[in-house]
Amino acid sequence: MTVIPWDRERDGPEPEEPSDAELLGIWPDPFAGPPDGADEWLADLSLRELDALAARWAAENGTAVAGPLAAGFRRDGPAEAAVGFAAGGVLDLMAPDPVLAGFAADAHDAGLGRLSDDELVGLLCAARRLSSWQAAIELSAVAELDARRQARAAHPISSRLNEHVNSEIAAALVLTGRSAEETLDLARGLARLPMVLAALAEGRIDRARAAVFVTELAALSDDHARLVAAALCRAAANMTTGQLRAELRALVLIVDPDATRRRRERARAQARVEAWQETSGNSALAGRELPSAEMITADKRLTAIARALKKGGAEGSIDQLRAAVFTALLTGRDPWTLLKSGSAPDSGPAGAGGPAGGLTGAVHLTMPLSAWTGLTEAPGEVAGLGPVDADTCRDLANRLSASPATRWCLTVTSDDGKALGHACARAGPGSAAAVPDAAVPDITAWLASLTIDWLERGTCHHHRQEHRYRPGARLGHLIKIRQRTCAAPGCRRPAEACDLEHTVPYDQGGLTCECGVAPVCRQHHRCKQAPGWHLTQPEPGILTWTAPSGRQYTVEPGRYF
Repeated sequence: MTVIPWDRERDGPEPEEPSDAELLGIWPDPFAGPPDGADEWLADLSLRELDALAARWAAENGTAVAGPLAAGFRRDGPAEAAVGFAAGGVLDLMAPDPVLAGFAADAHDAGLGRLSDDELVGLLCAARRLSSWQAAIELSAVAELDARRQARAAHPISSRLNEHVNSEIAAALVLTGRSAEETLDLARGLARLPMVLAALAEGRIDRARAAVFVTELAALSDDHARLVAAALCRAAANMTTGQLRAELRALVLIVDPDATRRRRERARAQARVEAWQETSGNSALAGRELPSAEMITADKRLTAIARALKKGGAEGSIDQLRAAVFTALLTGRDPWTLLKSGSAPDSGPAGAGGPAGGLTGAVHLTMPLSAWTGLTEAPGEVAGLGPVDADTCRDLANRLSASPATRWCLTVTSDDGKALGHACARAGPGSAAAVPDAAVPDITAWLASLTIDWLERGTCHHHRQEHRYRPGARLGHLIKIRQRTCAAPGCRRPAEACDLEHTVPYDQGGLTCECGVAPVCRQHHRCKQAPGWHLTQPEPGILTWTAPSGRQYTVEPGRYF
């Protein structure tokens, strides 16, 4: 290319360089023609044009990027390939497309060892967004292929056509028939949930979360399914698959409880016990499609017997003893033979297992008072299991009420479902559902007898601060009511199974107070103490975890369904 210098006599006064505002208004030049490729046009832009482009992108996406705005777009050398992947950088926030793919490839090809921890995590997140984008393309192609085969078929809804489409997909993608069928089902499910497919294409959710949407909304009509999907599509970006599944199930139970009931009853016809071989060479046995209340009762009974055996001197962990009790009961052996003495402890079988058919062990059931009294069909939740329908909640509540040791709690929640206050009682309000055709019980007197402890919010006043290391029963209970699961990002381990951990170590000035303690599982307890990790609790119940990369993740109290 020949460069001709500007000649004032020939060309007149040299034009002034356009301002950033002018660049934003006129770029790209409509007379410049289409770009040469996904990346090449960036190399042809001046640094000022790159800055203007980055500024416009940041404005359109409602974000501000520190430092030179065009840094994330410049590729003058291998060392600069990943500048924009740092937290808050242009490439860290960019939606997946061929341009992001090019920069990700450049950063990878230049050597991952060149990247800082922050940039490496940014590249990792970008790669996940790109895989979501590619998954959306793949599933859209599957849906289009399916639509073409349906349009040409004499009987579009025949099972034989499905088999043919599955076979074609399996051959093209080198999949088993089962995997091809799952891919086709996912593509069809997303076809009726366009907002979920769009979120996948934009990299806001991954393929696993898209599959959760499809599976959990399968029982709903198209209109109801889209309504629920629209309610959670944006929030799903910050949820794990477990969190998303729980939220979806709760909304499905609210939007159409009859559909859930029909689905449950149809599935119950498929009740069975399955056996298979583990990859280790051991084997597995599991009951499927069991009534929820009976499953929970059986599960807690196994734990109660296992704990009694452990107390009596049996060897092994609680999980190992639960498995041993499970097989002993099914093979007709007395579980107490697992003890070296071969005899039951002083409490006897009833002390470990409880009365026949009774519910034993700790069951943390949360349900709306209106559902307990039979006024509504609002869903509840069993800690460790997730949302359950009102019928199952009432069944469990009636079983629990048979025990004099049952503790009754009332939690007052905000409009968004988060705990505001809590009270405990030794007796419940009574249930209309427990007695057929009974009148709705008057719960006014029961409510009036309760003293509600209002939880600290915002600035903590330290009203319940304790000057000791271990929180007392009342303070610990309130903290676990506020924070229903482990306070680490994405962890759904029930608070009751967690340690009450000081955010700032007690021996370093940490407070035993609502603003200084939160439930944390053993794994994340160790993680918090690992080099490079840091934890703060700026407000009661709001915890910010800083990872070794320097990236921060904030966790808020979960809501009650």
